[in-house]
Amino acid sequence: MTEVTKAKVISASLGPAFSDGVGACISAAELSVFNSPNYVIFPGFCDVHVHFREPGFSYKETIATGSLAAAHGGYTAVCPMPNLNPVPDSREHLKLQQELIRRDARIHVYPYGAITVGEKGETIADLEAMAPEVIGFSDDGRGVQSDETMRQAMLRAKALGKPIVAHCEDNSLLRGGYIHEGAYAKAQGHRGICSESEWRQIQRDLKLVKETGVSYHVCHVSAKESVELIRRAKAEGLDVTCETGPHYLVMDDSMLQEEGRFKMNPPLRSKEDREALIAGILDGTIDMIATDHAPHSAEEKARGLEKSAFGVVGLETAFPILYTYLVKPGILTLDKLVELLCVNPRKRFGIGLGRDFSVWDLEQSDTVDPGQFLSMGKATPFEGWHVTGRCLATVCDGKVVYRSQI
Repeated sequence: MTEVTKAKVISASLGPAFSDGVGACISAAELSVFNSPNYVIFPGFCDVHVHFREPGFSYKETIATGSLAAAHGGYTAVCPMPNLNPVPDSREHLKLQQELIRRDARIHVYPYGAITVGEKGETIADLEAMAPEVIGFSDDGRGVQSDETMRQAMLRAKALGKPIVAHCEDNSLLRGGYIHEGAYAKAQGHRGICSESEWRQIQRDLKLVKETGVSYHVCHVSAKESVELIRRAKAEGLDVTCETGPHYLVMDDSMLQEEGRFKMNPPLRSKEDREALIAGILDGTIDMIATDHAPHSAEEKARGLEKSAFGVVGLETAFPILYTYLVKPGILTLDKLVELLCVNPRKRFGIGLGRDFSVWDLEQSDTVDPGQFLSMGKATPFEGWHVTGRCLATVCDGKVVYRSQI
């Protein structure tokens, strides 16, 4: 590190090369904001599960606003899901998204291709044509209902050397639910989503993984049964990883309110589920934390729990929430959190780091205020929460892509 850089570098398992690269980058840029021993430098965070809504739904979010929000949260690499219009289920459709990324992205953006045409779960998409251009294949937002369709998709993805990234949801078990089938739903007369709708499809997929040998990643794990299934699969040596979201680690259904900002899929589950997720983080069953950043318009999130759209934003609150409510109480170490937000997702998905980092003041206290978000989406269950930690600047490829004005 140079004398220009007095901030502490937290590199987790990235080693001295990262620290040296940060020092060279800061020295060249001569950015005085970094010149304080009270600040901390983290490697650029990586989120393998976001929704940037372009093409097709730019009234919710754009590549420009989503990537800027990511930079505000310390992220320098993200992987947007394919529930777009048109769905990137062919090379032609994917090209539309790639053009927007090249034009507008502030950070590294690595798109997914869809597993099935239109994400309808029927005909397998043109995986071979998209493979060189995508990070993996997913029908996120919908579970692939057909066993045979998923089996064939896994075989083709295996041949292409790409992971299947699965939203696991058995539609036959949903029964019109929209929050967790637990105490709050029963007390308030809401229709619930049972945990089995998630873990039953994970169970099916793990059998197919054993048969096909595909690299398999489970999205937004929320239920204790899911954690145990994945734990057993790893013990068997299957090539499986998974993620969970910040909200599932620090909230449960006892904290629900009658507002759309508490509605996401999968839903906030029970205290026992949350404790199982934390245990899974600690023993390595859960490999990474992804936000499932899912912006919607204010009107779409203003219809209460039953009628609001599923999805909350998370890129700009992830680190402060996790640092405040998991690291500061001693549940996680800071190095472990960096592994979950940066090291593990990059290793699993083959995403390099380079001169990507963010600078934080870990002494700065704030209250989560959606009005300060750079994302077009403002719906967060953390509104009003007190947090510690503010991102001062984010550097991607040696260039400052976000800098705090405060």
